[in-house]
Order: sequence, then C-alpha cells, then structure tokens
Amino acid sequence: MTPNLATAIGAVVGLKLQPKPAARIHGGSSHECYQWHSSSGPIFVKVAAAESQSMLSAEAAGLEELRRADAVRVPRVLGAGISGADAWLALEWIQFGVQSRAAEVALGQKLALQHRRHASAFGWNRDNTIGSTPQLNAWMDDWVVFFREKRLRHQLALAAQNGYTGVLQRRGETLLDLMVGFFSAYQPMPSLLHGDLWGGNWACDQVGAPVIFDPALYYGDREADLAMTRLFGGFGADFRAAYASEWELDAGVETRVDLYNLYHVLNHLNLFGRGYLAQALAMTEGLLAELGH
Repeated sequence: MTPNLATAIGAVVGLKLQPKPAARIHGGSSHECYQWHSSSGPIFVKVAAAESQSMLSAEAAGLEELRRADAVRVPRVLGAGISGADAWLALEWIQFGVQSRAAEVALGQKLALQHRRHASAFGWNRDNTIGSTPQLNAWMDDWVVFFREKRLRHQLALAAQNGYTGVLQRRGETLLDLMVGFFSAYQPMPSLLHGDLWGGNWACDQVGAPVIFDPALYYGDREADLAMTRLFGGFGADFRAAYASEWELDAGVETRVDLYNLYHVLNHLNLFGRGYLAQALAMTEGLLAELGH
C-alpha cells in the first residue's frame, strides 16, 4: 500500500483518515477492501493497482447511475483516484443487518422500479468490467445484436484465446447464428441493469432495507438481471414473486434464462478455468436443442 494513502484519500473525500485501515474486508480477487476510520466515522475503501483505476472509476459511475434511479439503495460514492502505485475508491460505510423475507420482498419490488428506468438504446456510455473481464457497452439499437456481439461472442473469443477451442467454439457459433429465435415474439426495452446480480452482491442494512453493490452496469433486457439471480443462489421465491407483482414478465421468460446465464458461465470459464467448461457446453447444447439444433 502506498505510503500516505490515507492522506491522499482524505484530501479528495474531505475527511481526515486514520493512517492505516481498521480492518480488511472480504472482497474481490482484483482488489483489496478495507474499513477505514475517518473523522466522520468508518468508510469503505477499495484499493487496487494503479492500472485498475478505470475499473474503479467505472464502478463509481455505475453506482451513481443506480443511485439516480432512486430504487434499490446503493453505497454513496465519496471519491476515487490514484496515489502512487494504488488506485482507490471510497464509499460510504453501510453496516449490514440480517437478510429477511421482508428484505427479499423489498428487493424484488425495488428492482422492478430500477428496471423501469430506460435508455433509448442498449449499452452504456462507457465500458466497464464483469469481475475483472472487460465488458463492452457501446450503444446499439438492436438487443439481439448487442447481446450476441458484446456479450456472448466477446466471451467466446476470450475462451478461444484461453485455449477453449473445438466443440465449444463450433456449437457456440451455431448458437450465435440462431439465437434470434428466442426473440421471435419478444422485444425487450433497455432497462437499467445491475449487470452482476448474484447473491454476493446484495445485502440489507440495519433497518432491513436491501442494498446492492459491485455493479457491472448497462442498459439491457431486465430478464438478464433476473436470470442471474437464479444462477448461484441467494434469491428466494419471495423475491421473484414480489418482482412479478410489480412488473409482470413475458410468457417466454423461462426460455431465455440459460441464454443470459451462459454469458456469466463463460466469464467464469475465462476467469477461473476448466471447471466451468462442462457447464458452458451443457448450457449451449440445451439452448440449441430448444431451437431444434
């Protein structure tokens, strides 16, 4: 950690920080997270290598975009910058409470409200990351083209670079050619998405209100957020029912769950290795079977 990092952060956020953080907090693989005491109480600080500054800057911008939706609570951004060899992001400290049925219901209702914030096209005004993988967000008018090119084809190309060639690429390319079949009677709107909404990226505060964090934000089909809530667990039936009560889903939603989650499974293959290959292949084959191939 860069000497005098506390002074540098304090100068930007307008607080006096203790010279060293109070505690290391569990966080992602590409940065370190800390509780840091300041003149107004604890704050949350992420620290990464200086070359990761754009990733933290995009995260800050994503949190601000979510905050403007005035839906699910997100941590307030205090500041971001570079000091020596370190990039950093400072957020308000939110003391988490115990998740409950009421919190899941509120999350479902408020996520539906967030998804009602729309853009005129699919994407976002900057690229960001999904985990540590670059996520491409250049605006497009056509959702099928956007998801095919900026999401699945991008991950398949990374997989090929990582040595996952052969049947994954052949069947993946076939899926890309045919995936428009999942949208023959469905035209999604560009909704404000969290983008990485798995169970580890939500909690509730001490009064039981849901909180989301670590976004991979863009404007896309709201079903993509909802599909990911089913991939790794952490969201129950109360959450799903509350969402549907606020905004009914398309009748064909189930047919697209694996299509959207394939993006995340391919990303896990690229980040964490061969342990995700069989799942990616099985999902691809299942989707092609749905399309009659």
